[in-house]
Amino acid sequence: MSKRVLTTESGAPVADNQNSATAGAGGPILLQDQHLLEKLARFNRERIPERVVHARGSGAYGYFEVTDDVTGFTRADFLSEVGRRTETFIRFSTVADSLGGADAVRDPRGFALKFYTNEGNYDLVGNNTPVFFIKDPIKFPDFIHSQKRDPFTGRQEPDNVWDFWAHSPEATHQITWLMGDRGIPASYRHMNGYGSHTYQWTNAAGEAFFVKYHFKTNQGVRSLSADQGAELAGKDAASHQTDLLQAIERGVNPSWTLHVQVMPAADAADYRFNPFDVTKVWPHSDYPLQRVGRLVLDRNPDNVFAEVEQAAFSPNNFVPGIGPSPDRMLQGRLFAYADAHRYRLGINHTQLPVNAPKAAVVDNYGRDGLHATRYGSRQDKNYEPNSYSGPAETGAALAAPLAVHGWTGTHEAPAHTKDDDFFQAGELYRLMSADEKDRLVANIAGGLSQVTREDVIEKNLAHFHAADADYGTRVEEAVRALRED
Repeated sequence: MSKRVLTTESGAPVADNQNSATAGAGGPILLQDQHLLEKLARFNRERIPERVVHARGSGAYGYFEVTDDVTGFTRADFLSEVGRRTETFIRFSTVADSLGGADAVRDPRGFALKFYTNEGNYDLVGNNTPVFFIKDPIKFPDFIHSQKRDPFTGRQEPDNVWDFWAHSPEATHQITWLMGDRGIPASYRHMNGYGSHTYQWTNAAGEAFFVKYHFKTNQGVRSLSADQGAELAGKDAASHQTDLLQAIERGVNPSWTLHVQVMPAADAADYRFNPFDVTKVWPHSDYPLQRVGRLVLDRNPDNVFAEVEQAAFSPNNFVPGIGPSPDRMLQGRLFAYADAHRYRLGINHTQLPVNAPKAAVVDNYGRDGLHATRYGSRQDKNYEPNSYSGPAETGAALAAPLAVHGWTGTHEAPAHTKDDDFFQAGELYRLMSADEKDRLVANIAGGLSQVTREDVIEKNLAHFHAADADYGTRVEEAVRALRED
């Protein structure tokens, strides 16, 4: 077997990779040492801007297999036949911390899934919680600023965290999830995933349905207490990455069963609360779970940077039969996710192997830009319409149209008969066992008691009282006891 030869980026063989070129044995280094300059310059550029949110992540390849007939609800080809398999890539992540943060922390987890379908890539971007903190994207930058490191102290500040929540009563439901027992998953394998948002499915007859995605872990839900999480984060900051990597390497392939809730489009207008409000769940008694298929992860990436850090997901990557809903947070993310990747990775990030379609052909008029690798033949034109047999539109919409009416302007979301920011948070609290309630109250009080302003504390306490009288009373007593110590 011939020995591999080390080369420069241009392919020239490297004579010496241990010593720089100098002016004499003890002299200064020469500017003409092309290999040294290239090596240092490349090293300086090995890091790209990290994600503002979801910076710390892990990923794996796998497949999605359809187990149940859902063709009555969607004409998406990859869901068209029982037994059909589609290659997938998933990225799990924490949300608030930086790339160097620990895995075993109290934080929502990203659950971003890319389906490499033969009609193009379909991206489903969700979390391990079925709800979110806010319902309008205009609040998102402020929300994230309040949860990230303070610009003066350089650390996450309870004053900022709870002050934003004090002014955002709709966050009470998600706070109850986050501070409860599922707030620190034991691993990525032992948590559920949710599309969180409401999406639209359209069948072959053109009938529209609104859906919510639920990926139920087949490993069982396992979580860590605050003390267990702190101990694990201290021992192995990359604990979830380690667990996922080693499980797949051992052949213990994690899997999830996908269910959907399906709402006929006509039900949405008169449903008792806004079905497009991401701070709320649809009760299963109204729209029961219907099984769709199975997600299996069976291959680790060969290179974490190339395949996990450069993975780009955008919820506006739809395929025929699947589309958006009027969910305001989803509408904002249709722009924001793709734009974030244009900034981080460049306009041609979709040509990177992890992001490029694997079962569909890309044929459009996008040209040039940083890192462009896809070019047509010399006869291809870069405009449309043209007279040279270039790719043309189909005229077939991916999903059914959404009806709109009224005046343009800034409007609050239309109120339904039972819209409320607190009721579902109270229902979640009342479902918990006594021990679960104890831990929830302790977790909330531990953070809220560190807030320096009494008015901020009082506003947050009012939210918990509004959710459930016992909930509010217990949190209030726990906060007072901690502040008196």
